[in-house]
Amino acid sequence: MNDEELNMFRRYRTESFNSSFFVFIPDTMEHVKKPEWLKISIGTNARYTDTKRIVDTHKLHTICSSGRCPNLGECWGKGTATFMIGGAICTRSCKFCNTLSGKPLPLDAREPVQVAESVRLMKLDHAVVTSVDRDDLPDLGAAHWAATIKAIKELNPNTTLETLIPDFQGREELIRMVTDAHPDIISHNMETVRRISPLVRSVATYDRSLEVIRRIAESGITAKSGIMVGLGETPDEVEQTMDDLLANGCRILTIGQYLQPSRKHYPVYEYVTPEQFARYKETGEKKGFATVESGPLVRSSYHAEKHIRYK
Repeated sequence: MNDEELNMFRRYRTESFNSSFFVFIPDTMEHVKKPEWLKISIGTNARYTDTKRIVDTHKLHTICSSGRCPNLGECWGKGTATFMIGGAICTRSCKFCNTLSGKPLPLDAREPVQVAESVRLMKLDHAVVTSVDRDDLPDLGAAHWAATIKAIKELNPNTTLETLIPDFQGREELIRMVTDAHPDIISHNMETVRRISPLVRSVATYDRSLEVIRRIAESGITAKSGIMVGLGETPDEVEQTMDDLLANGCRILTIGQYLQPSRKHYPVYEYVTPEQFARYKETGEKKGFATVESGPLVRSSYHAEKHIRYK
């Protein structure tokens, strides 16, 4: 880092492993042009076209479309979609996330059945459900989660289900409400490496997330997690996170490029090359993950329908 770059950075003091260190993150950063490998066109097939027609006709909500996922065409074309429950407002304000933050509206008691009906109408082979954090609720939304899983399974007995859950503040009894509902796979994202976690995550902690992964694995349900890269982490730190996840029973890992939602969010430190992503995949699978999805456009639910083989 040269003197000019240093002048663009402000100092943050963080704590890790009970010792202090300094991390530099930018106050302002010149827009970094996206590399060619991040430019894609959405491919379509007959199933994608049919799914889009159903979504548009019935005004169904998926995070695939509202989040403008780059893999929408591929996933819908394979009969997979992701739904977000618990409302559109999160009680946390992570610096990488574009979800609205603030005071959420009350839960919609009709939502579990509505999501289940959407899965049925879309004729999905595999559904993924995620949610905002609901720290405003006594049970942090766990009962709503359980009701949604139950409704999807009852109305769609042939559809496999993955859930991407929040940390529920690490409360064992709330995590158990989800595991007792028996989705096929439960994912909880680490998001980033230990050093960067306190810089970009709100409320959540690295060790608490590892504890959530451990409790999922101990329930007998396949545990999955995901991280973003391009936040300033090193390959050694990524490998340490792999080791930490494996030590807590995680079997599936996704690794994708962080993309800054707006200039108000945490800046992109670098665009990781496809070659480095390939090395992460090779390393992770050699270490013992059942599978590692690693690539610039990989998101948490990428190729989720394939991961069901590891349940």
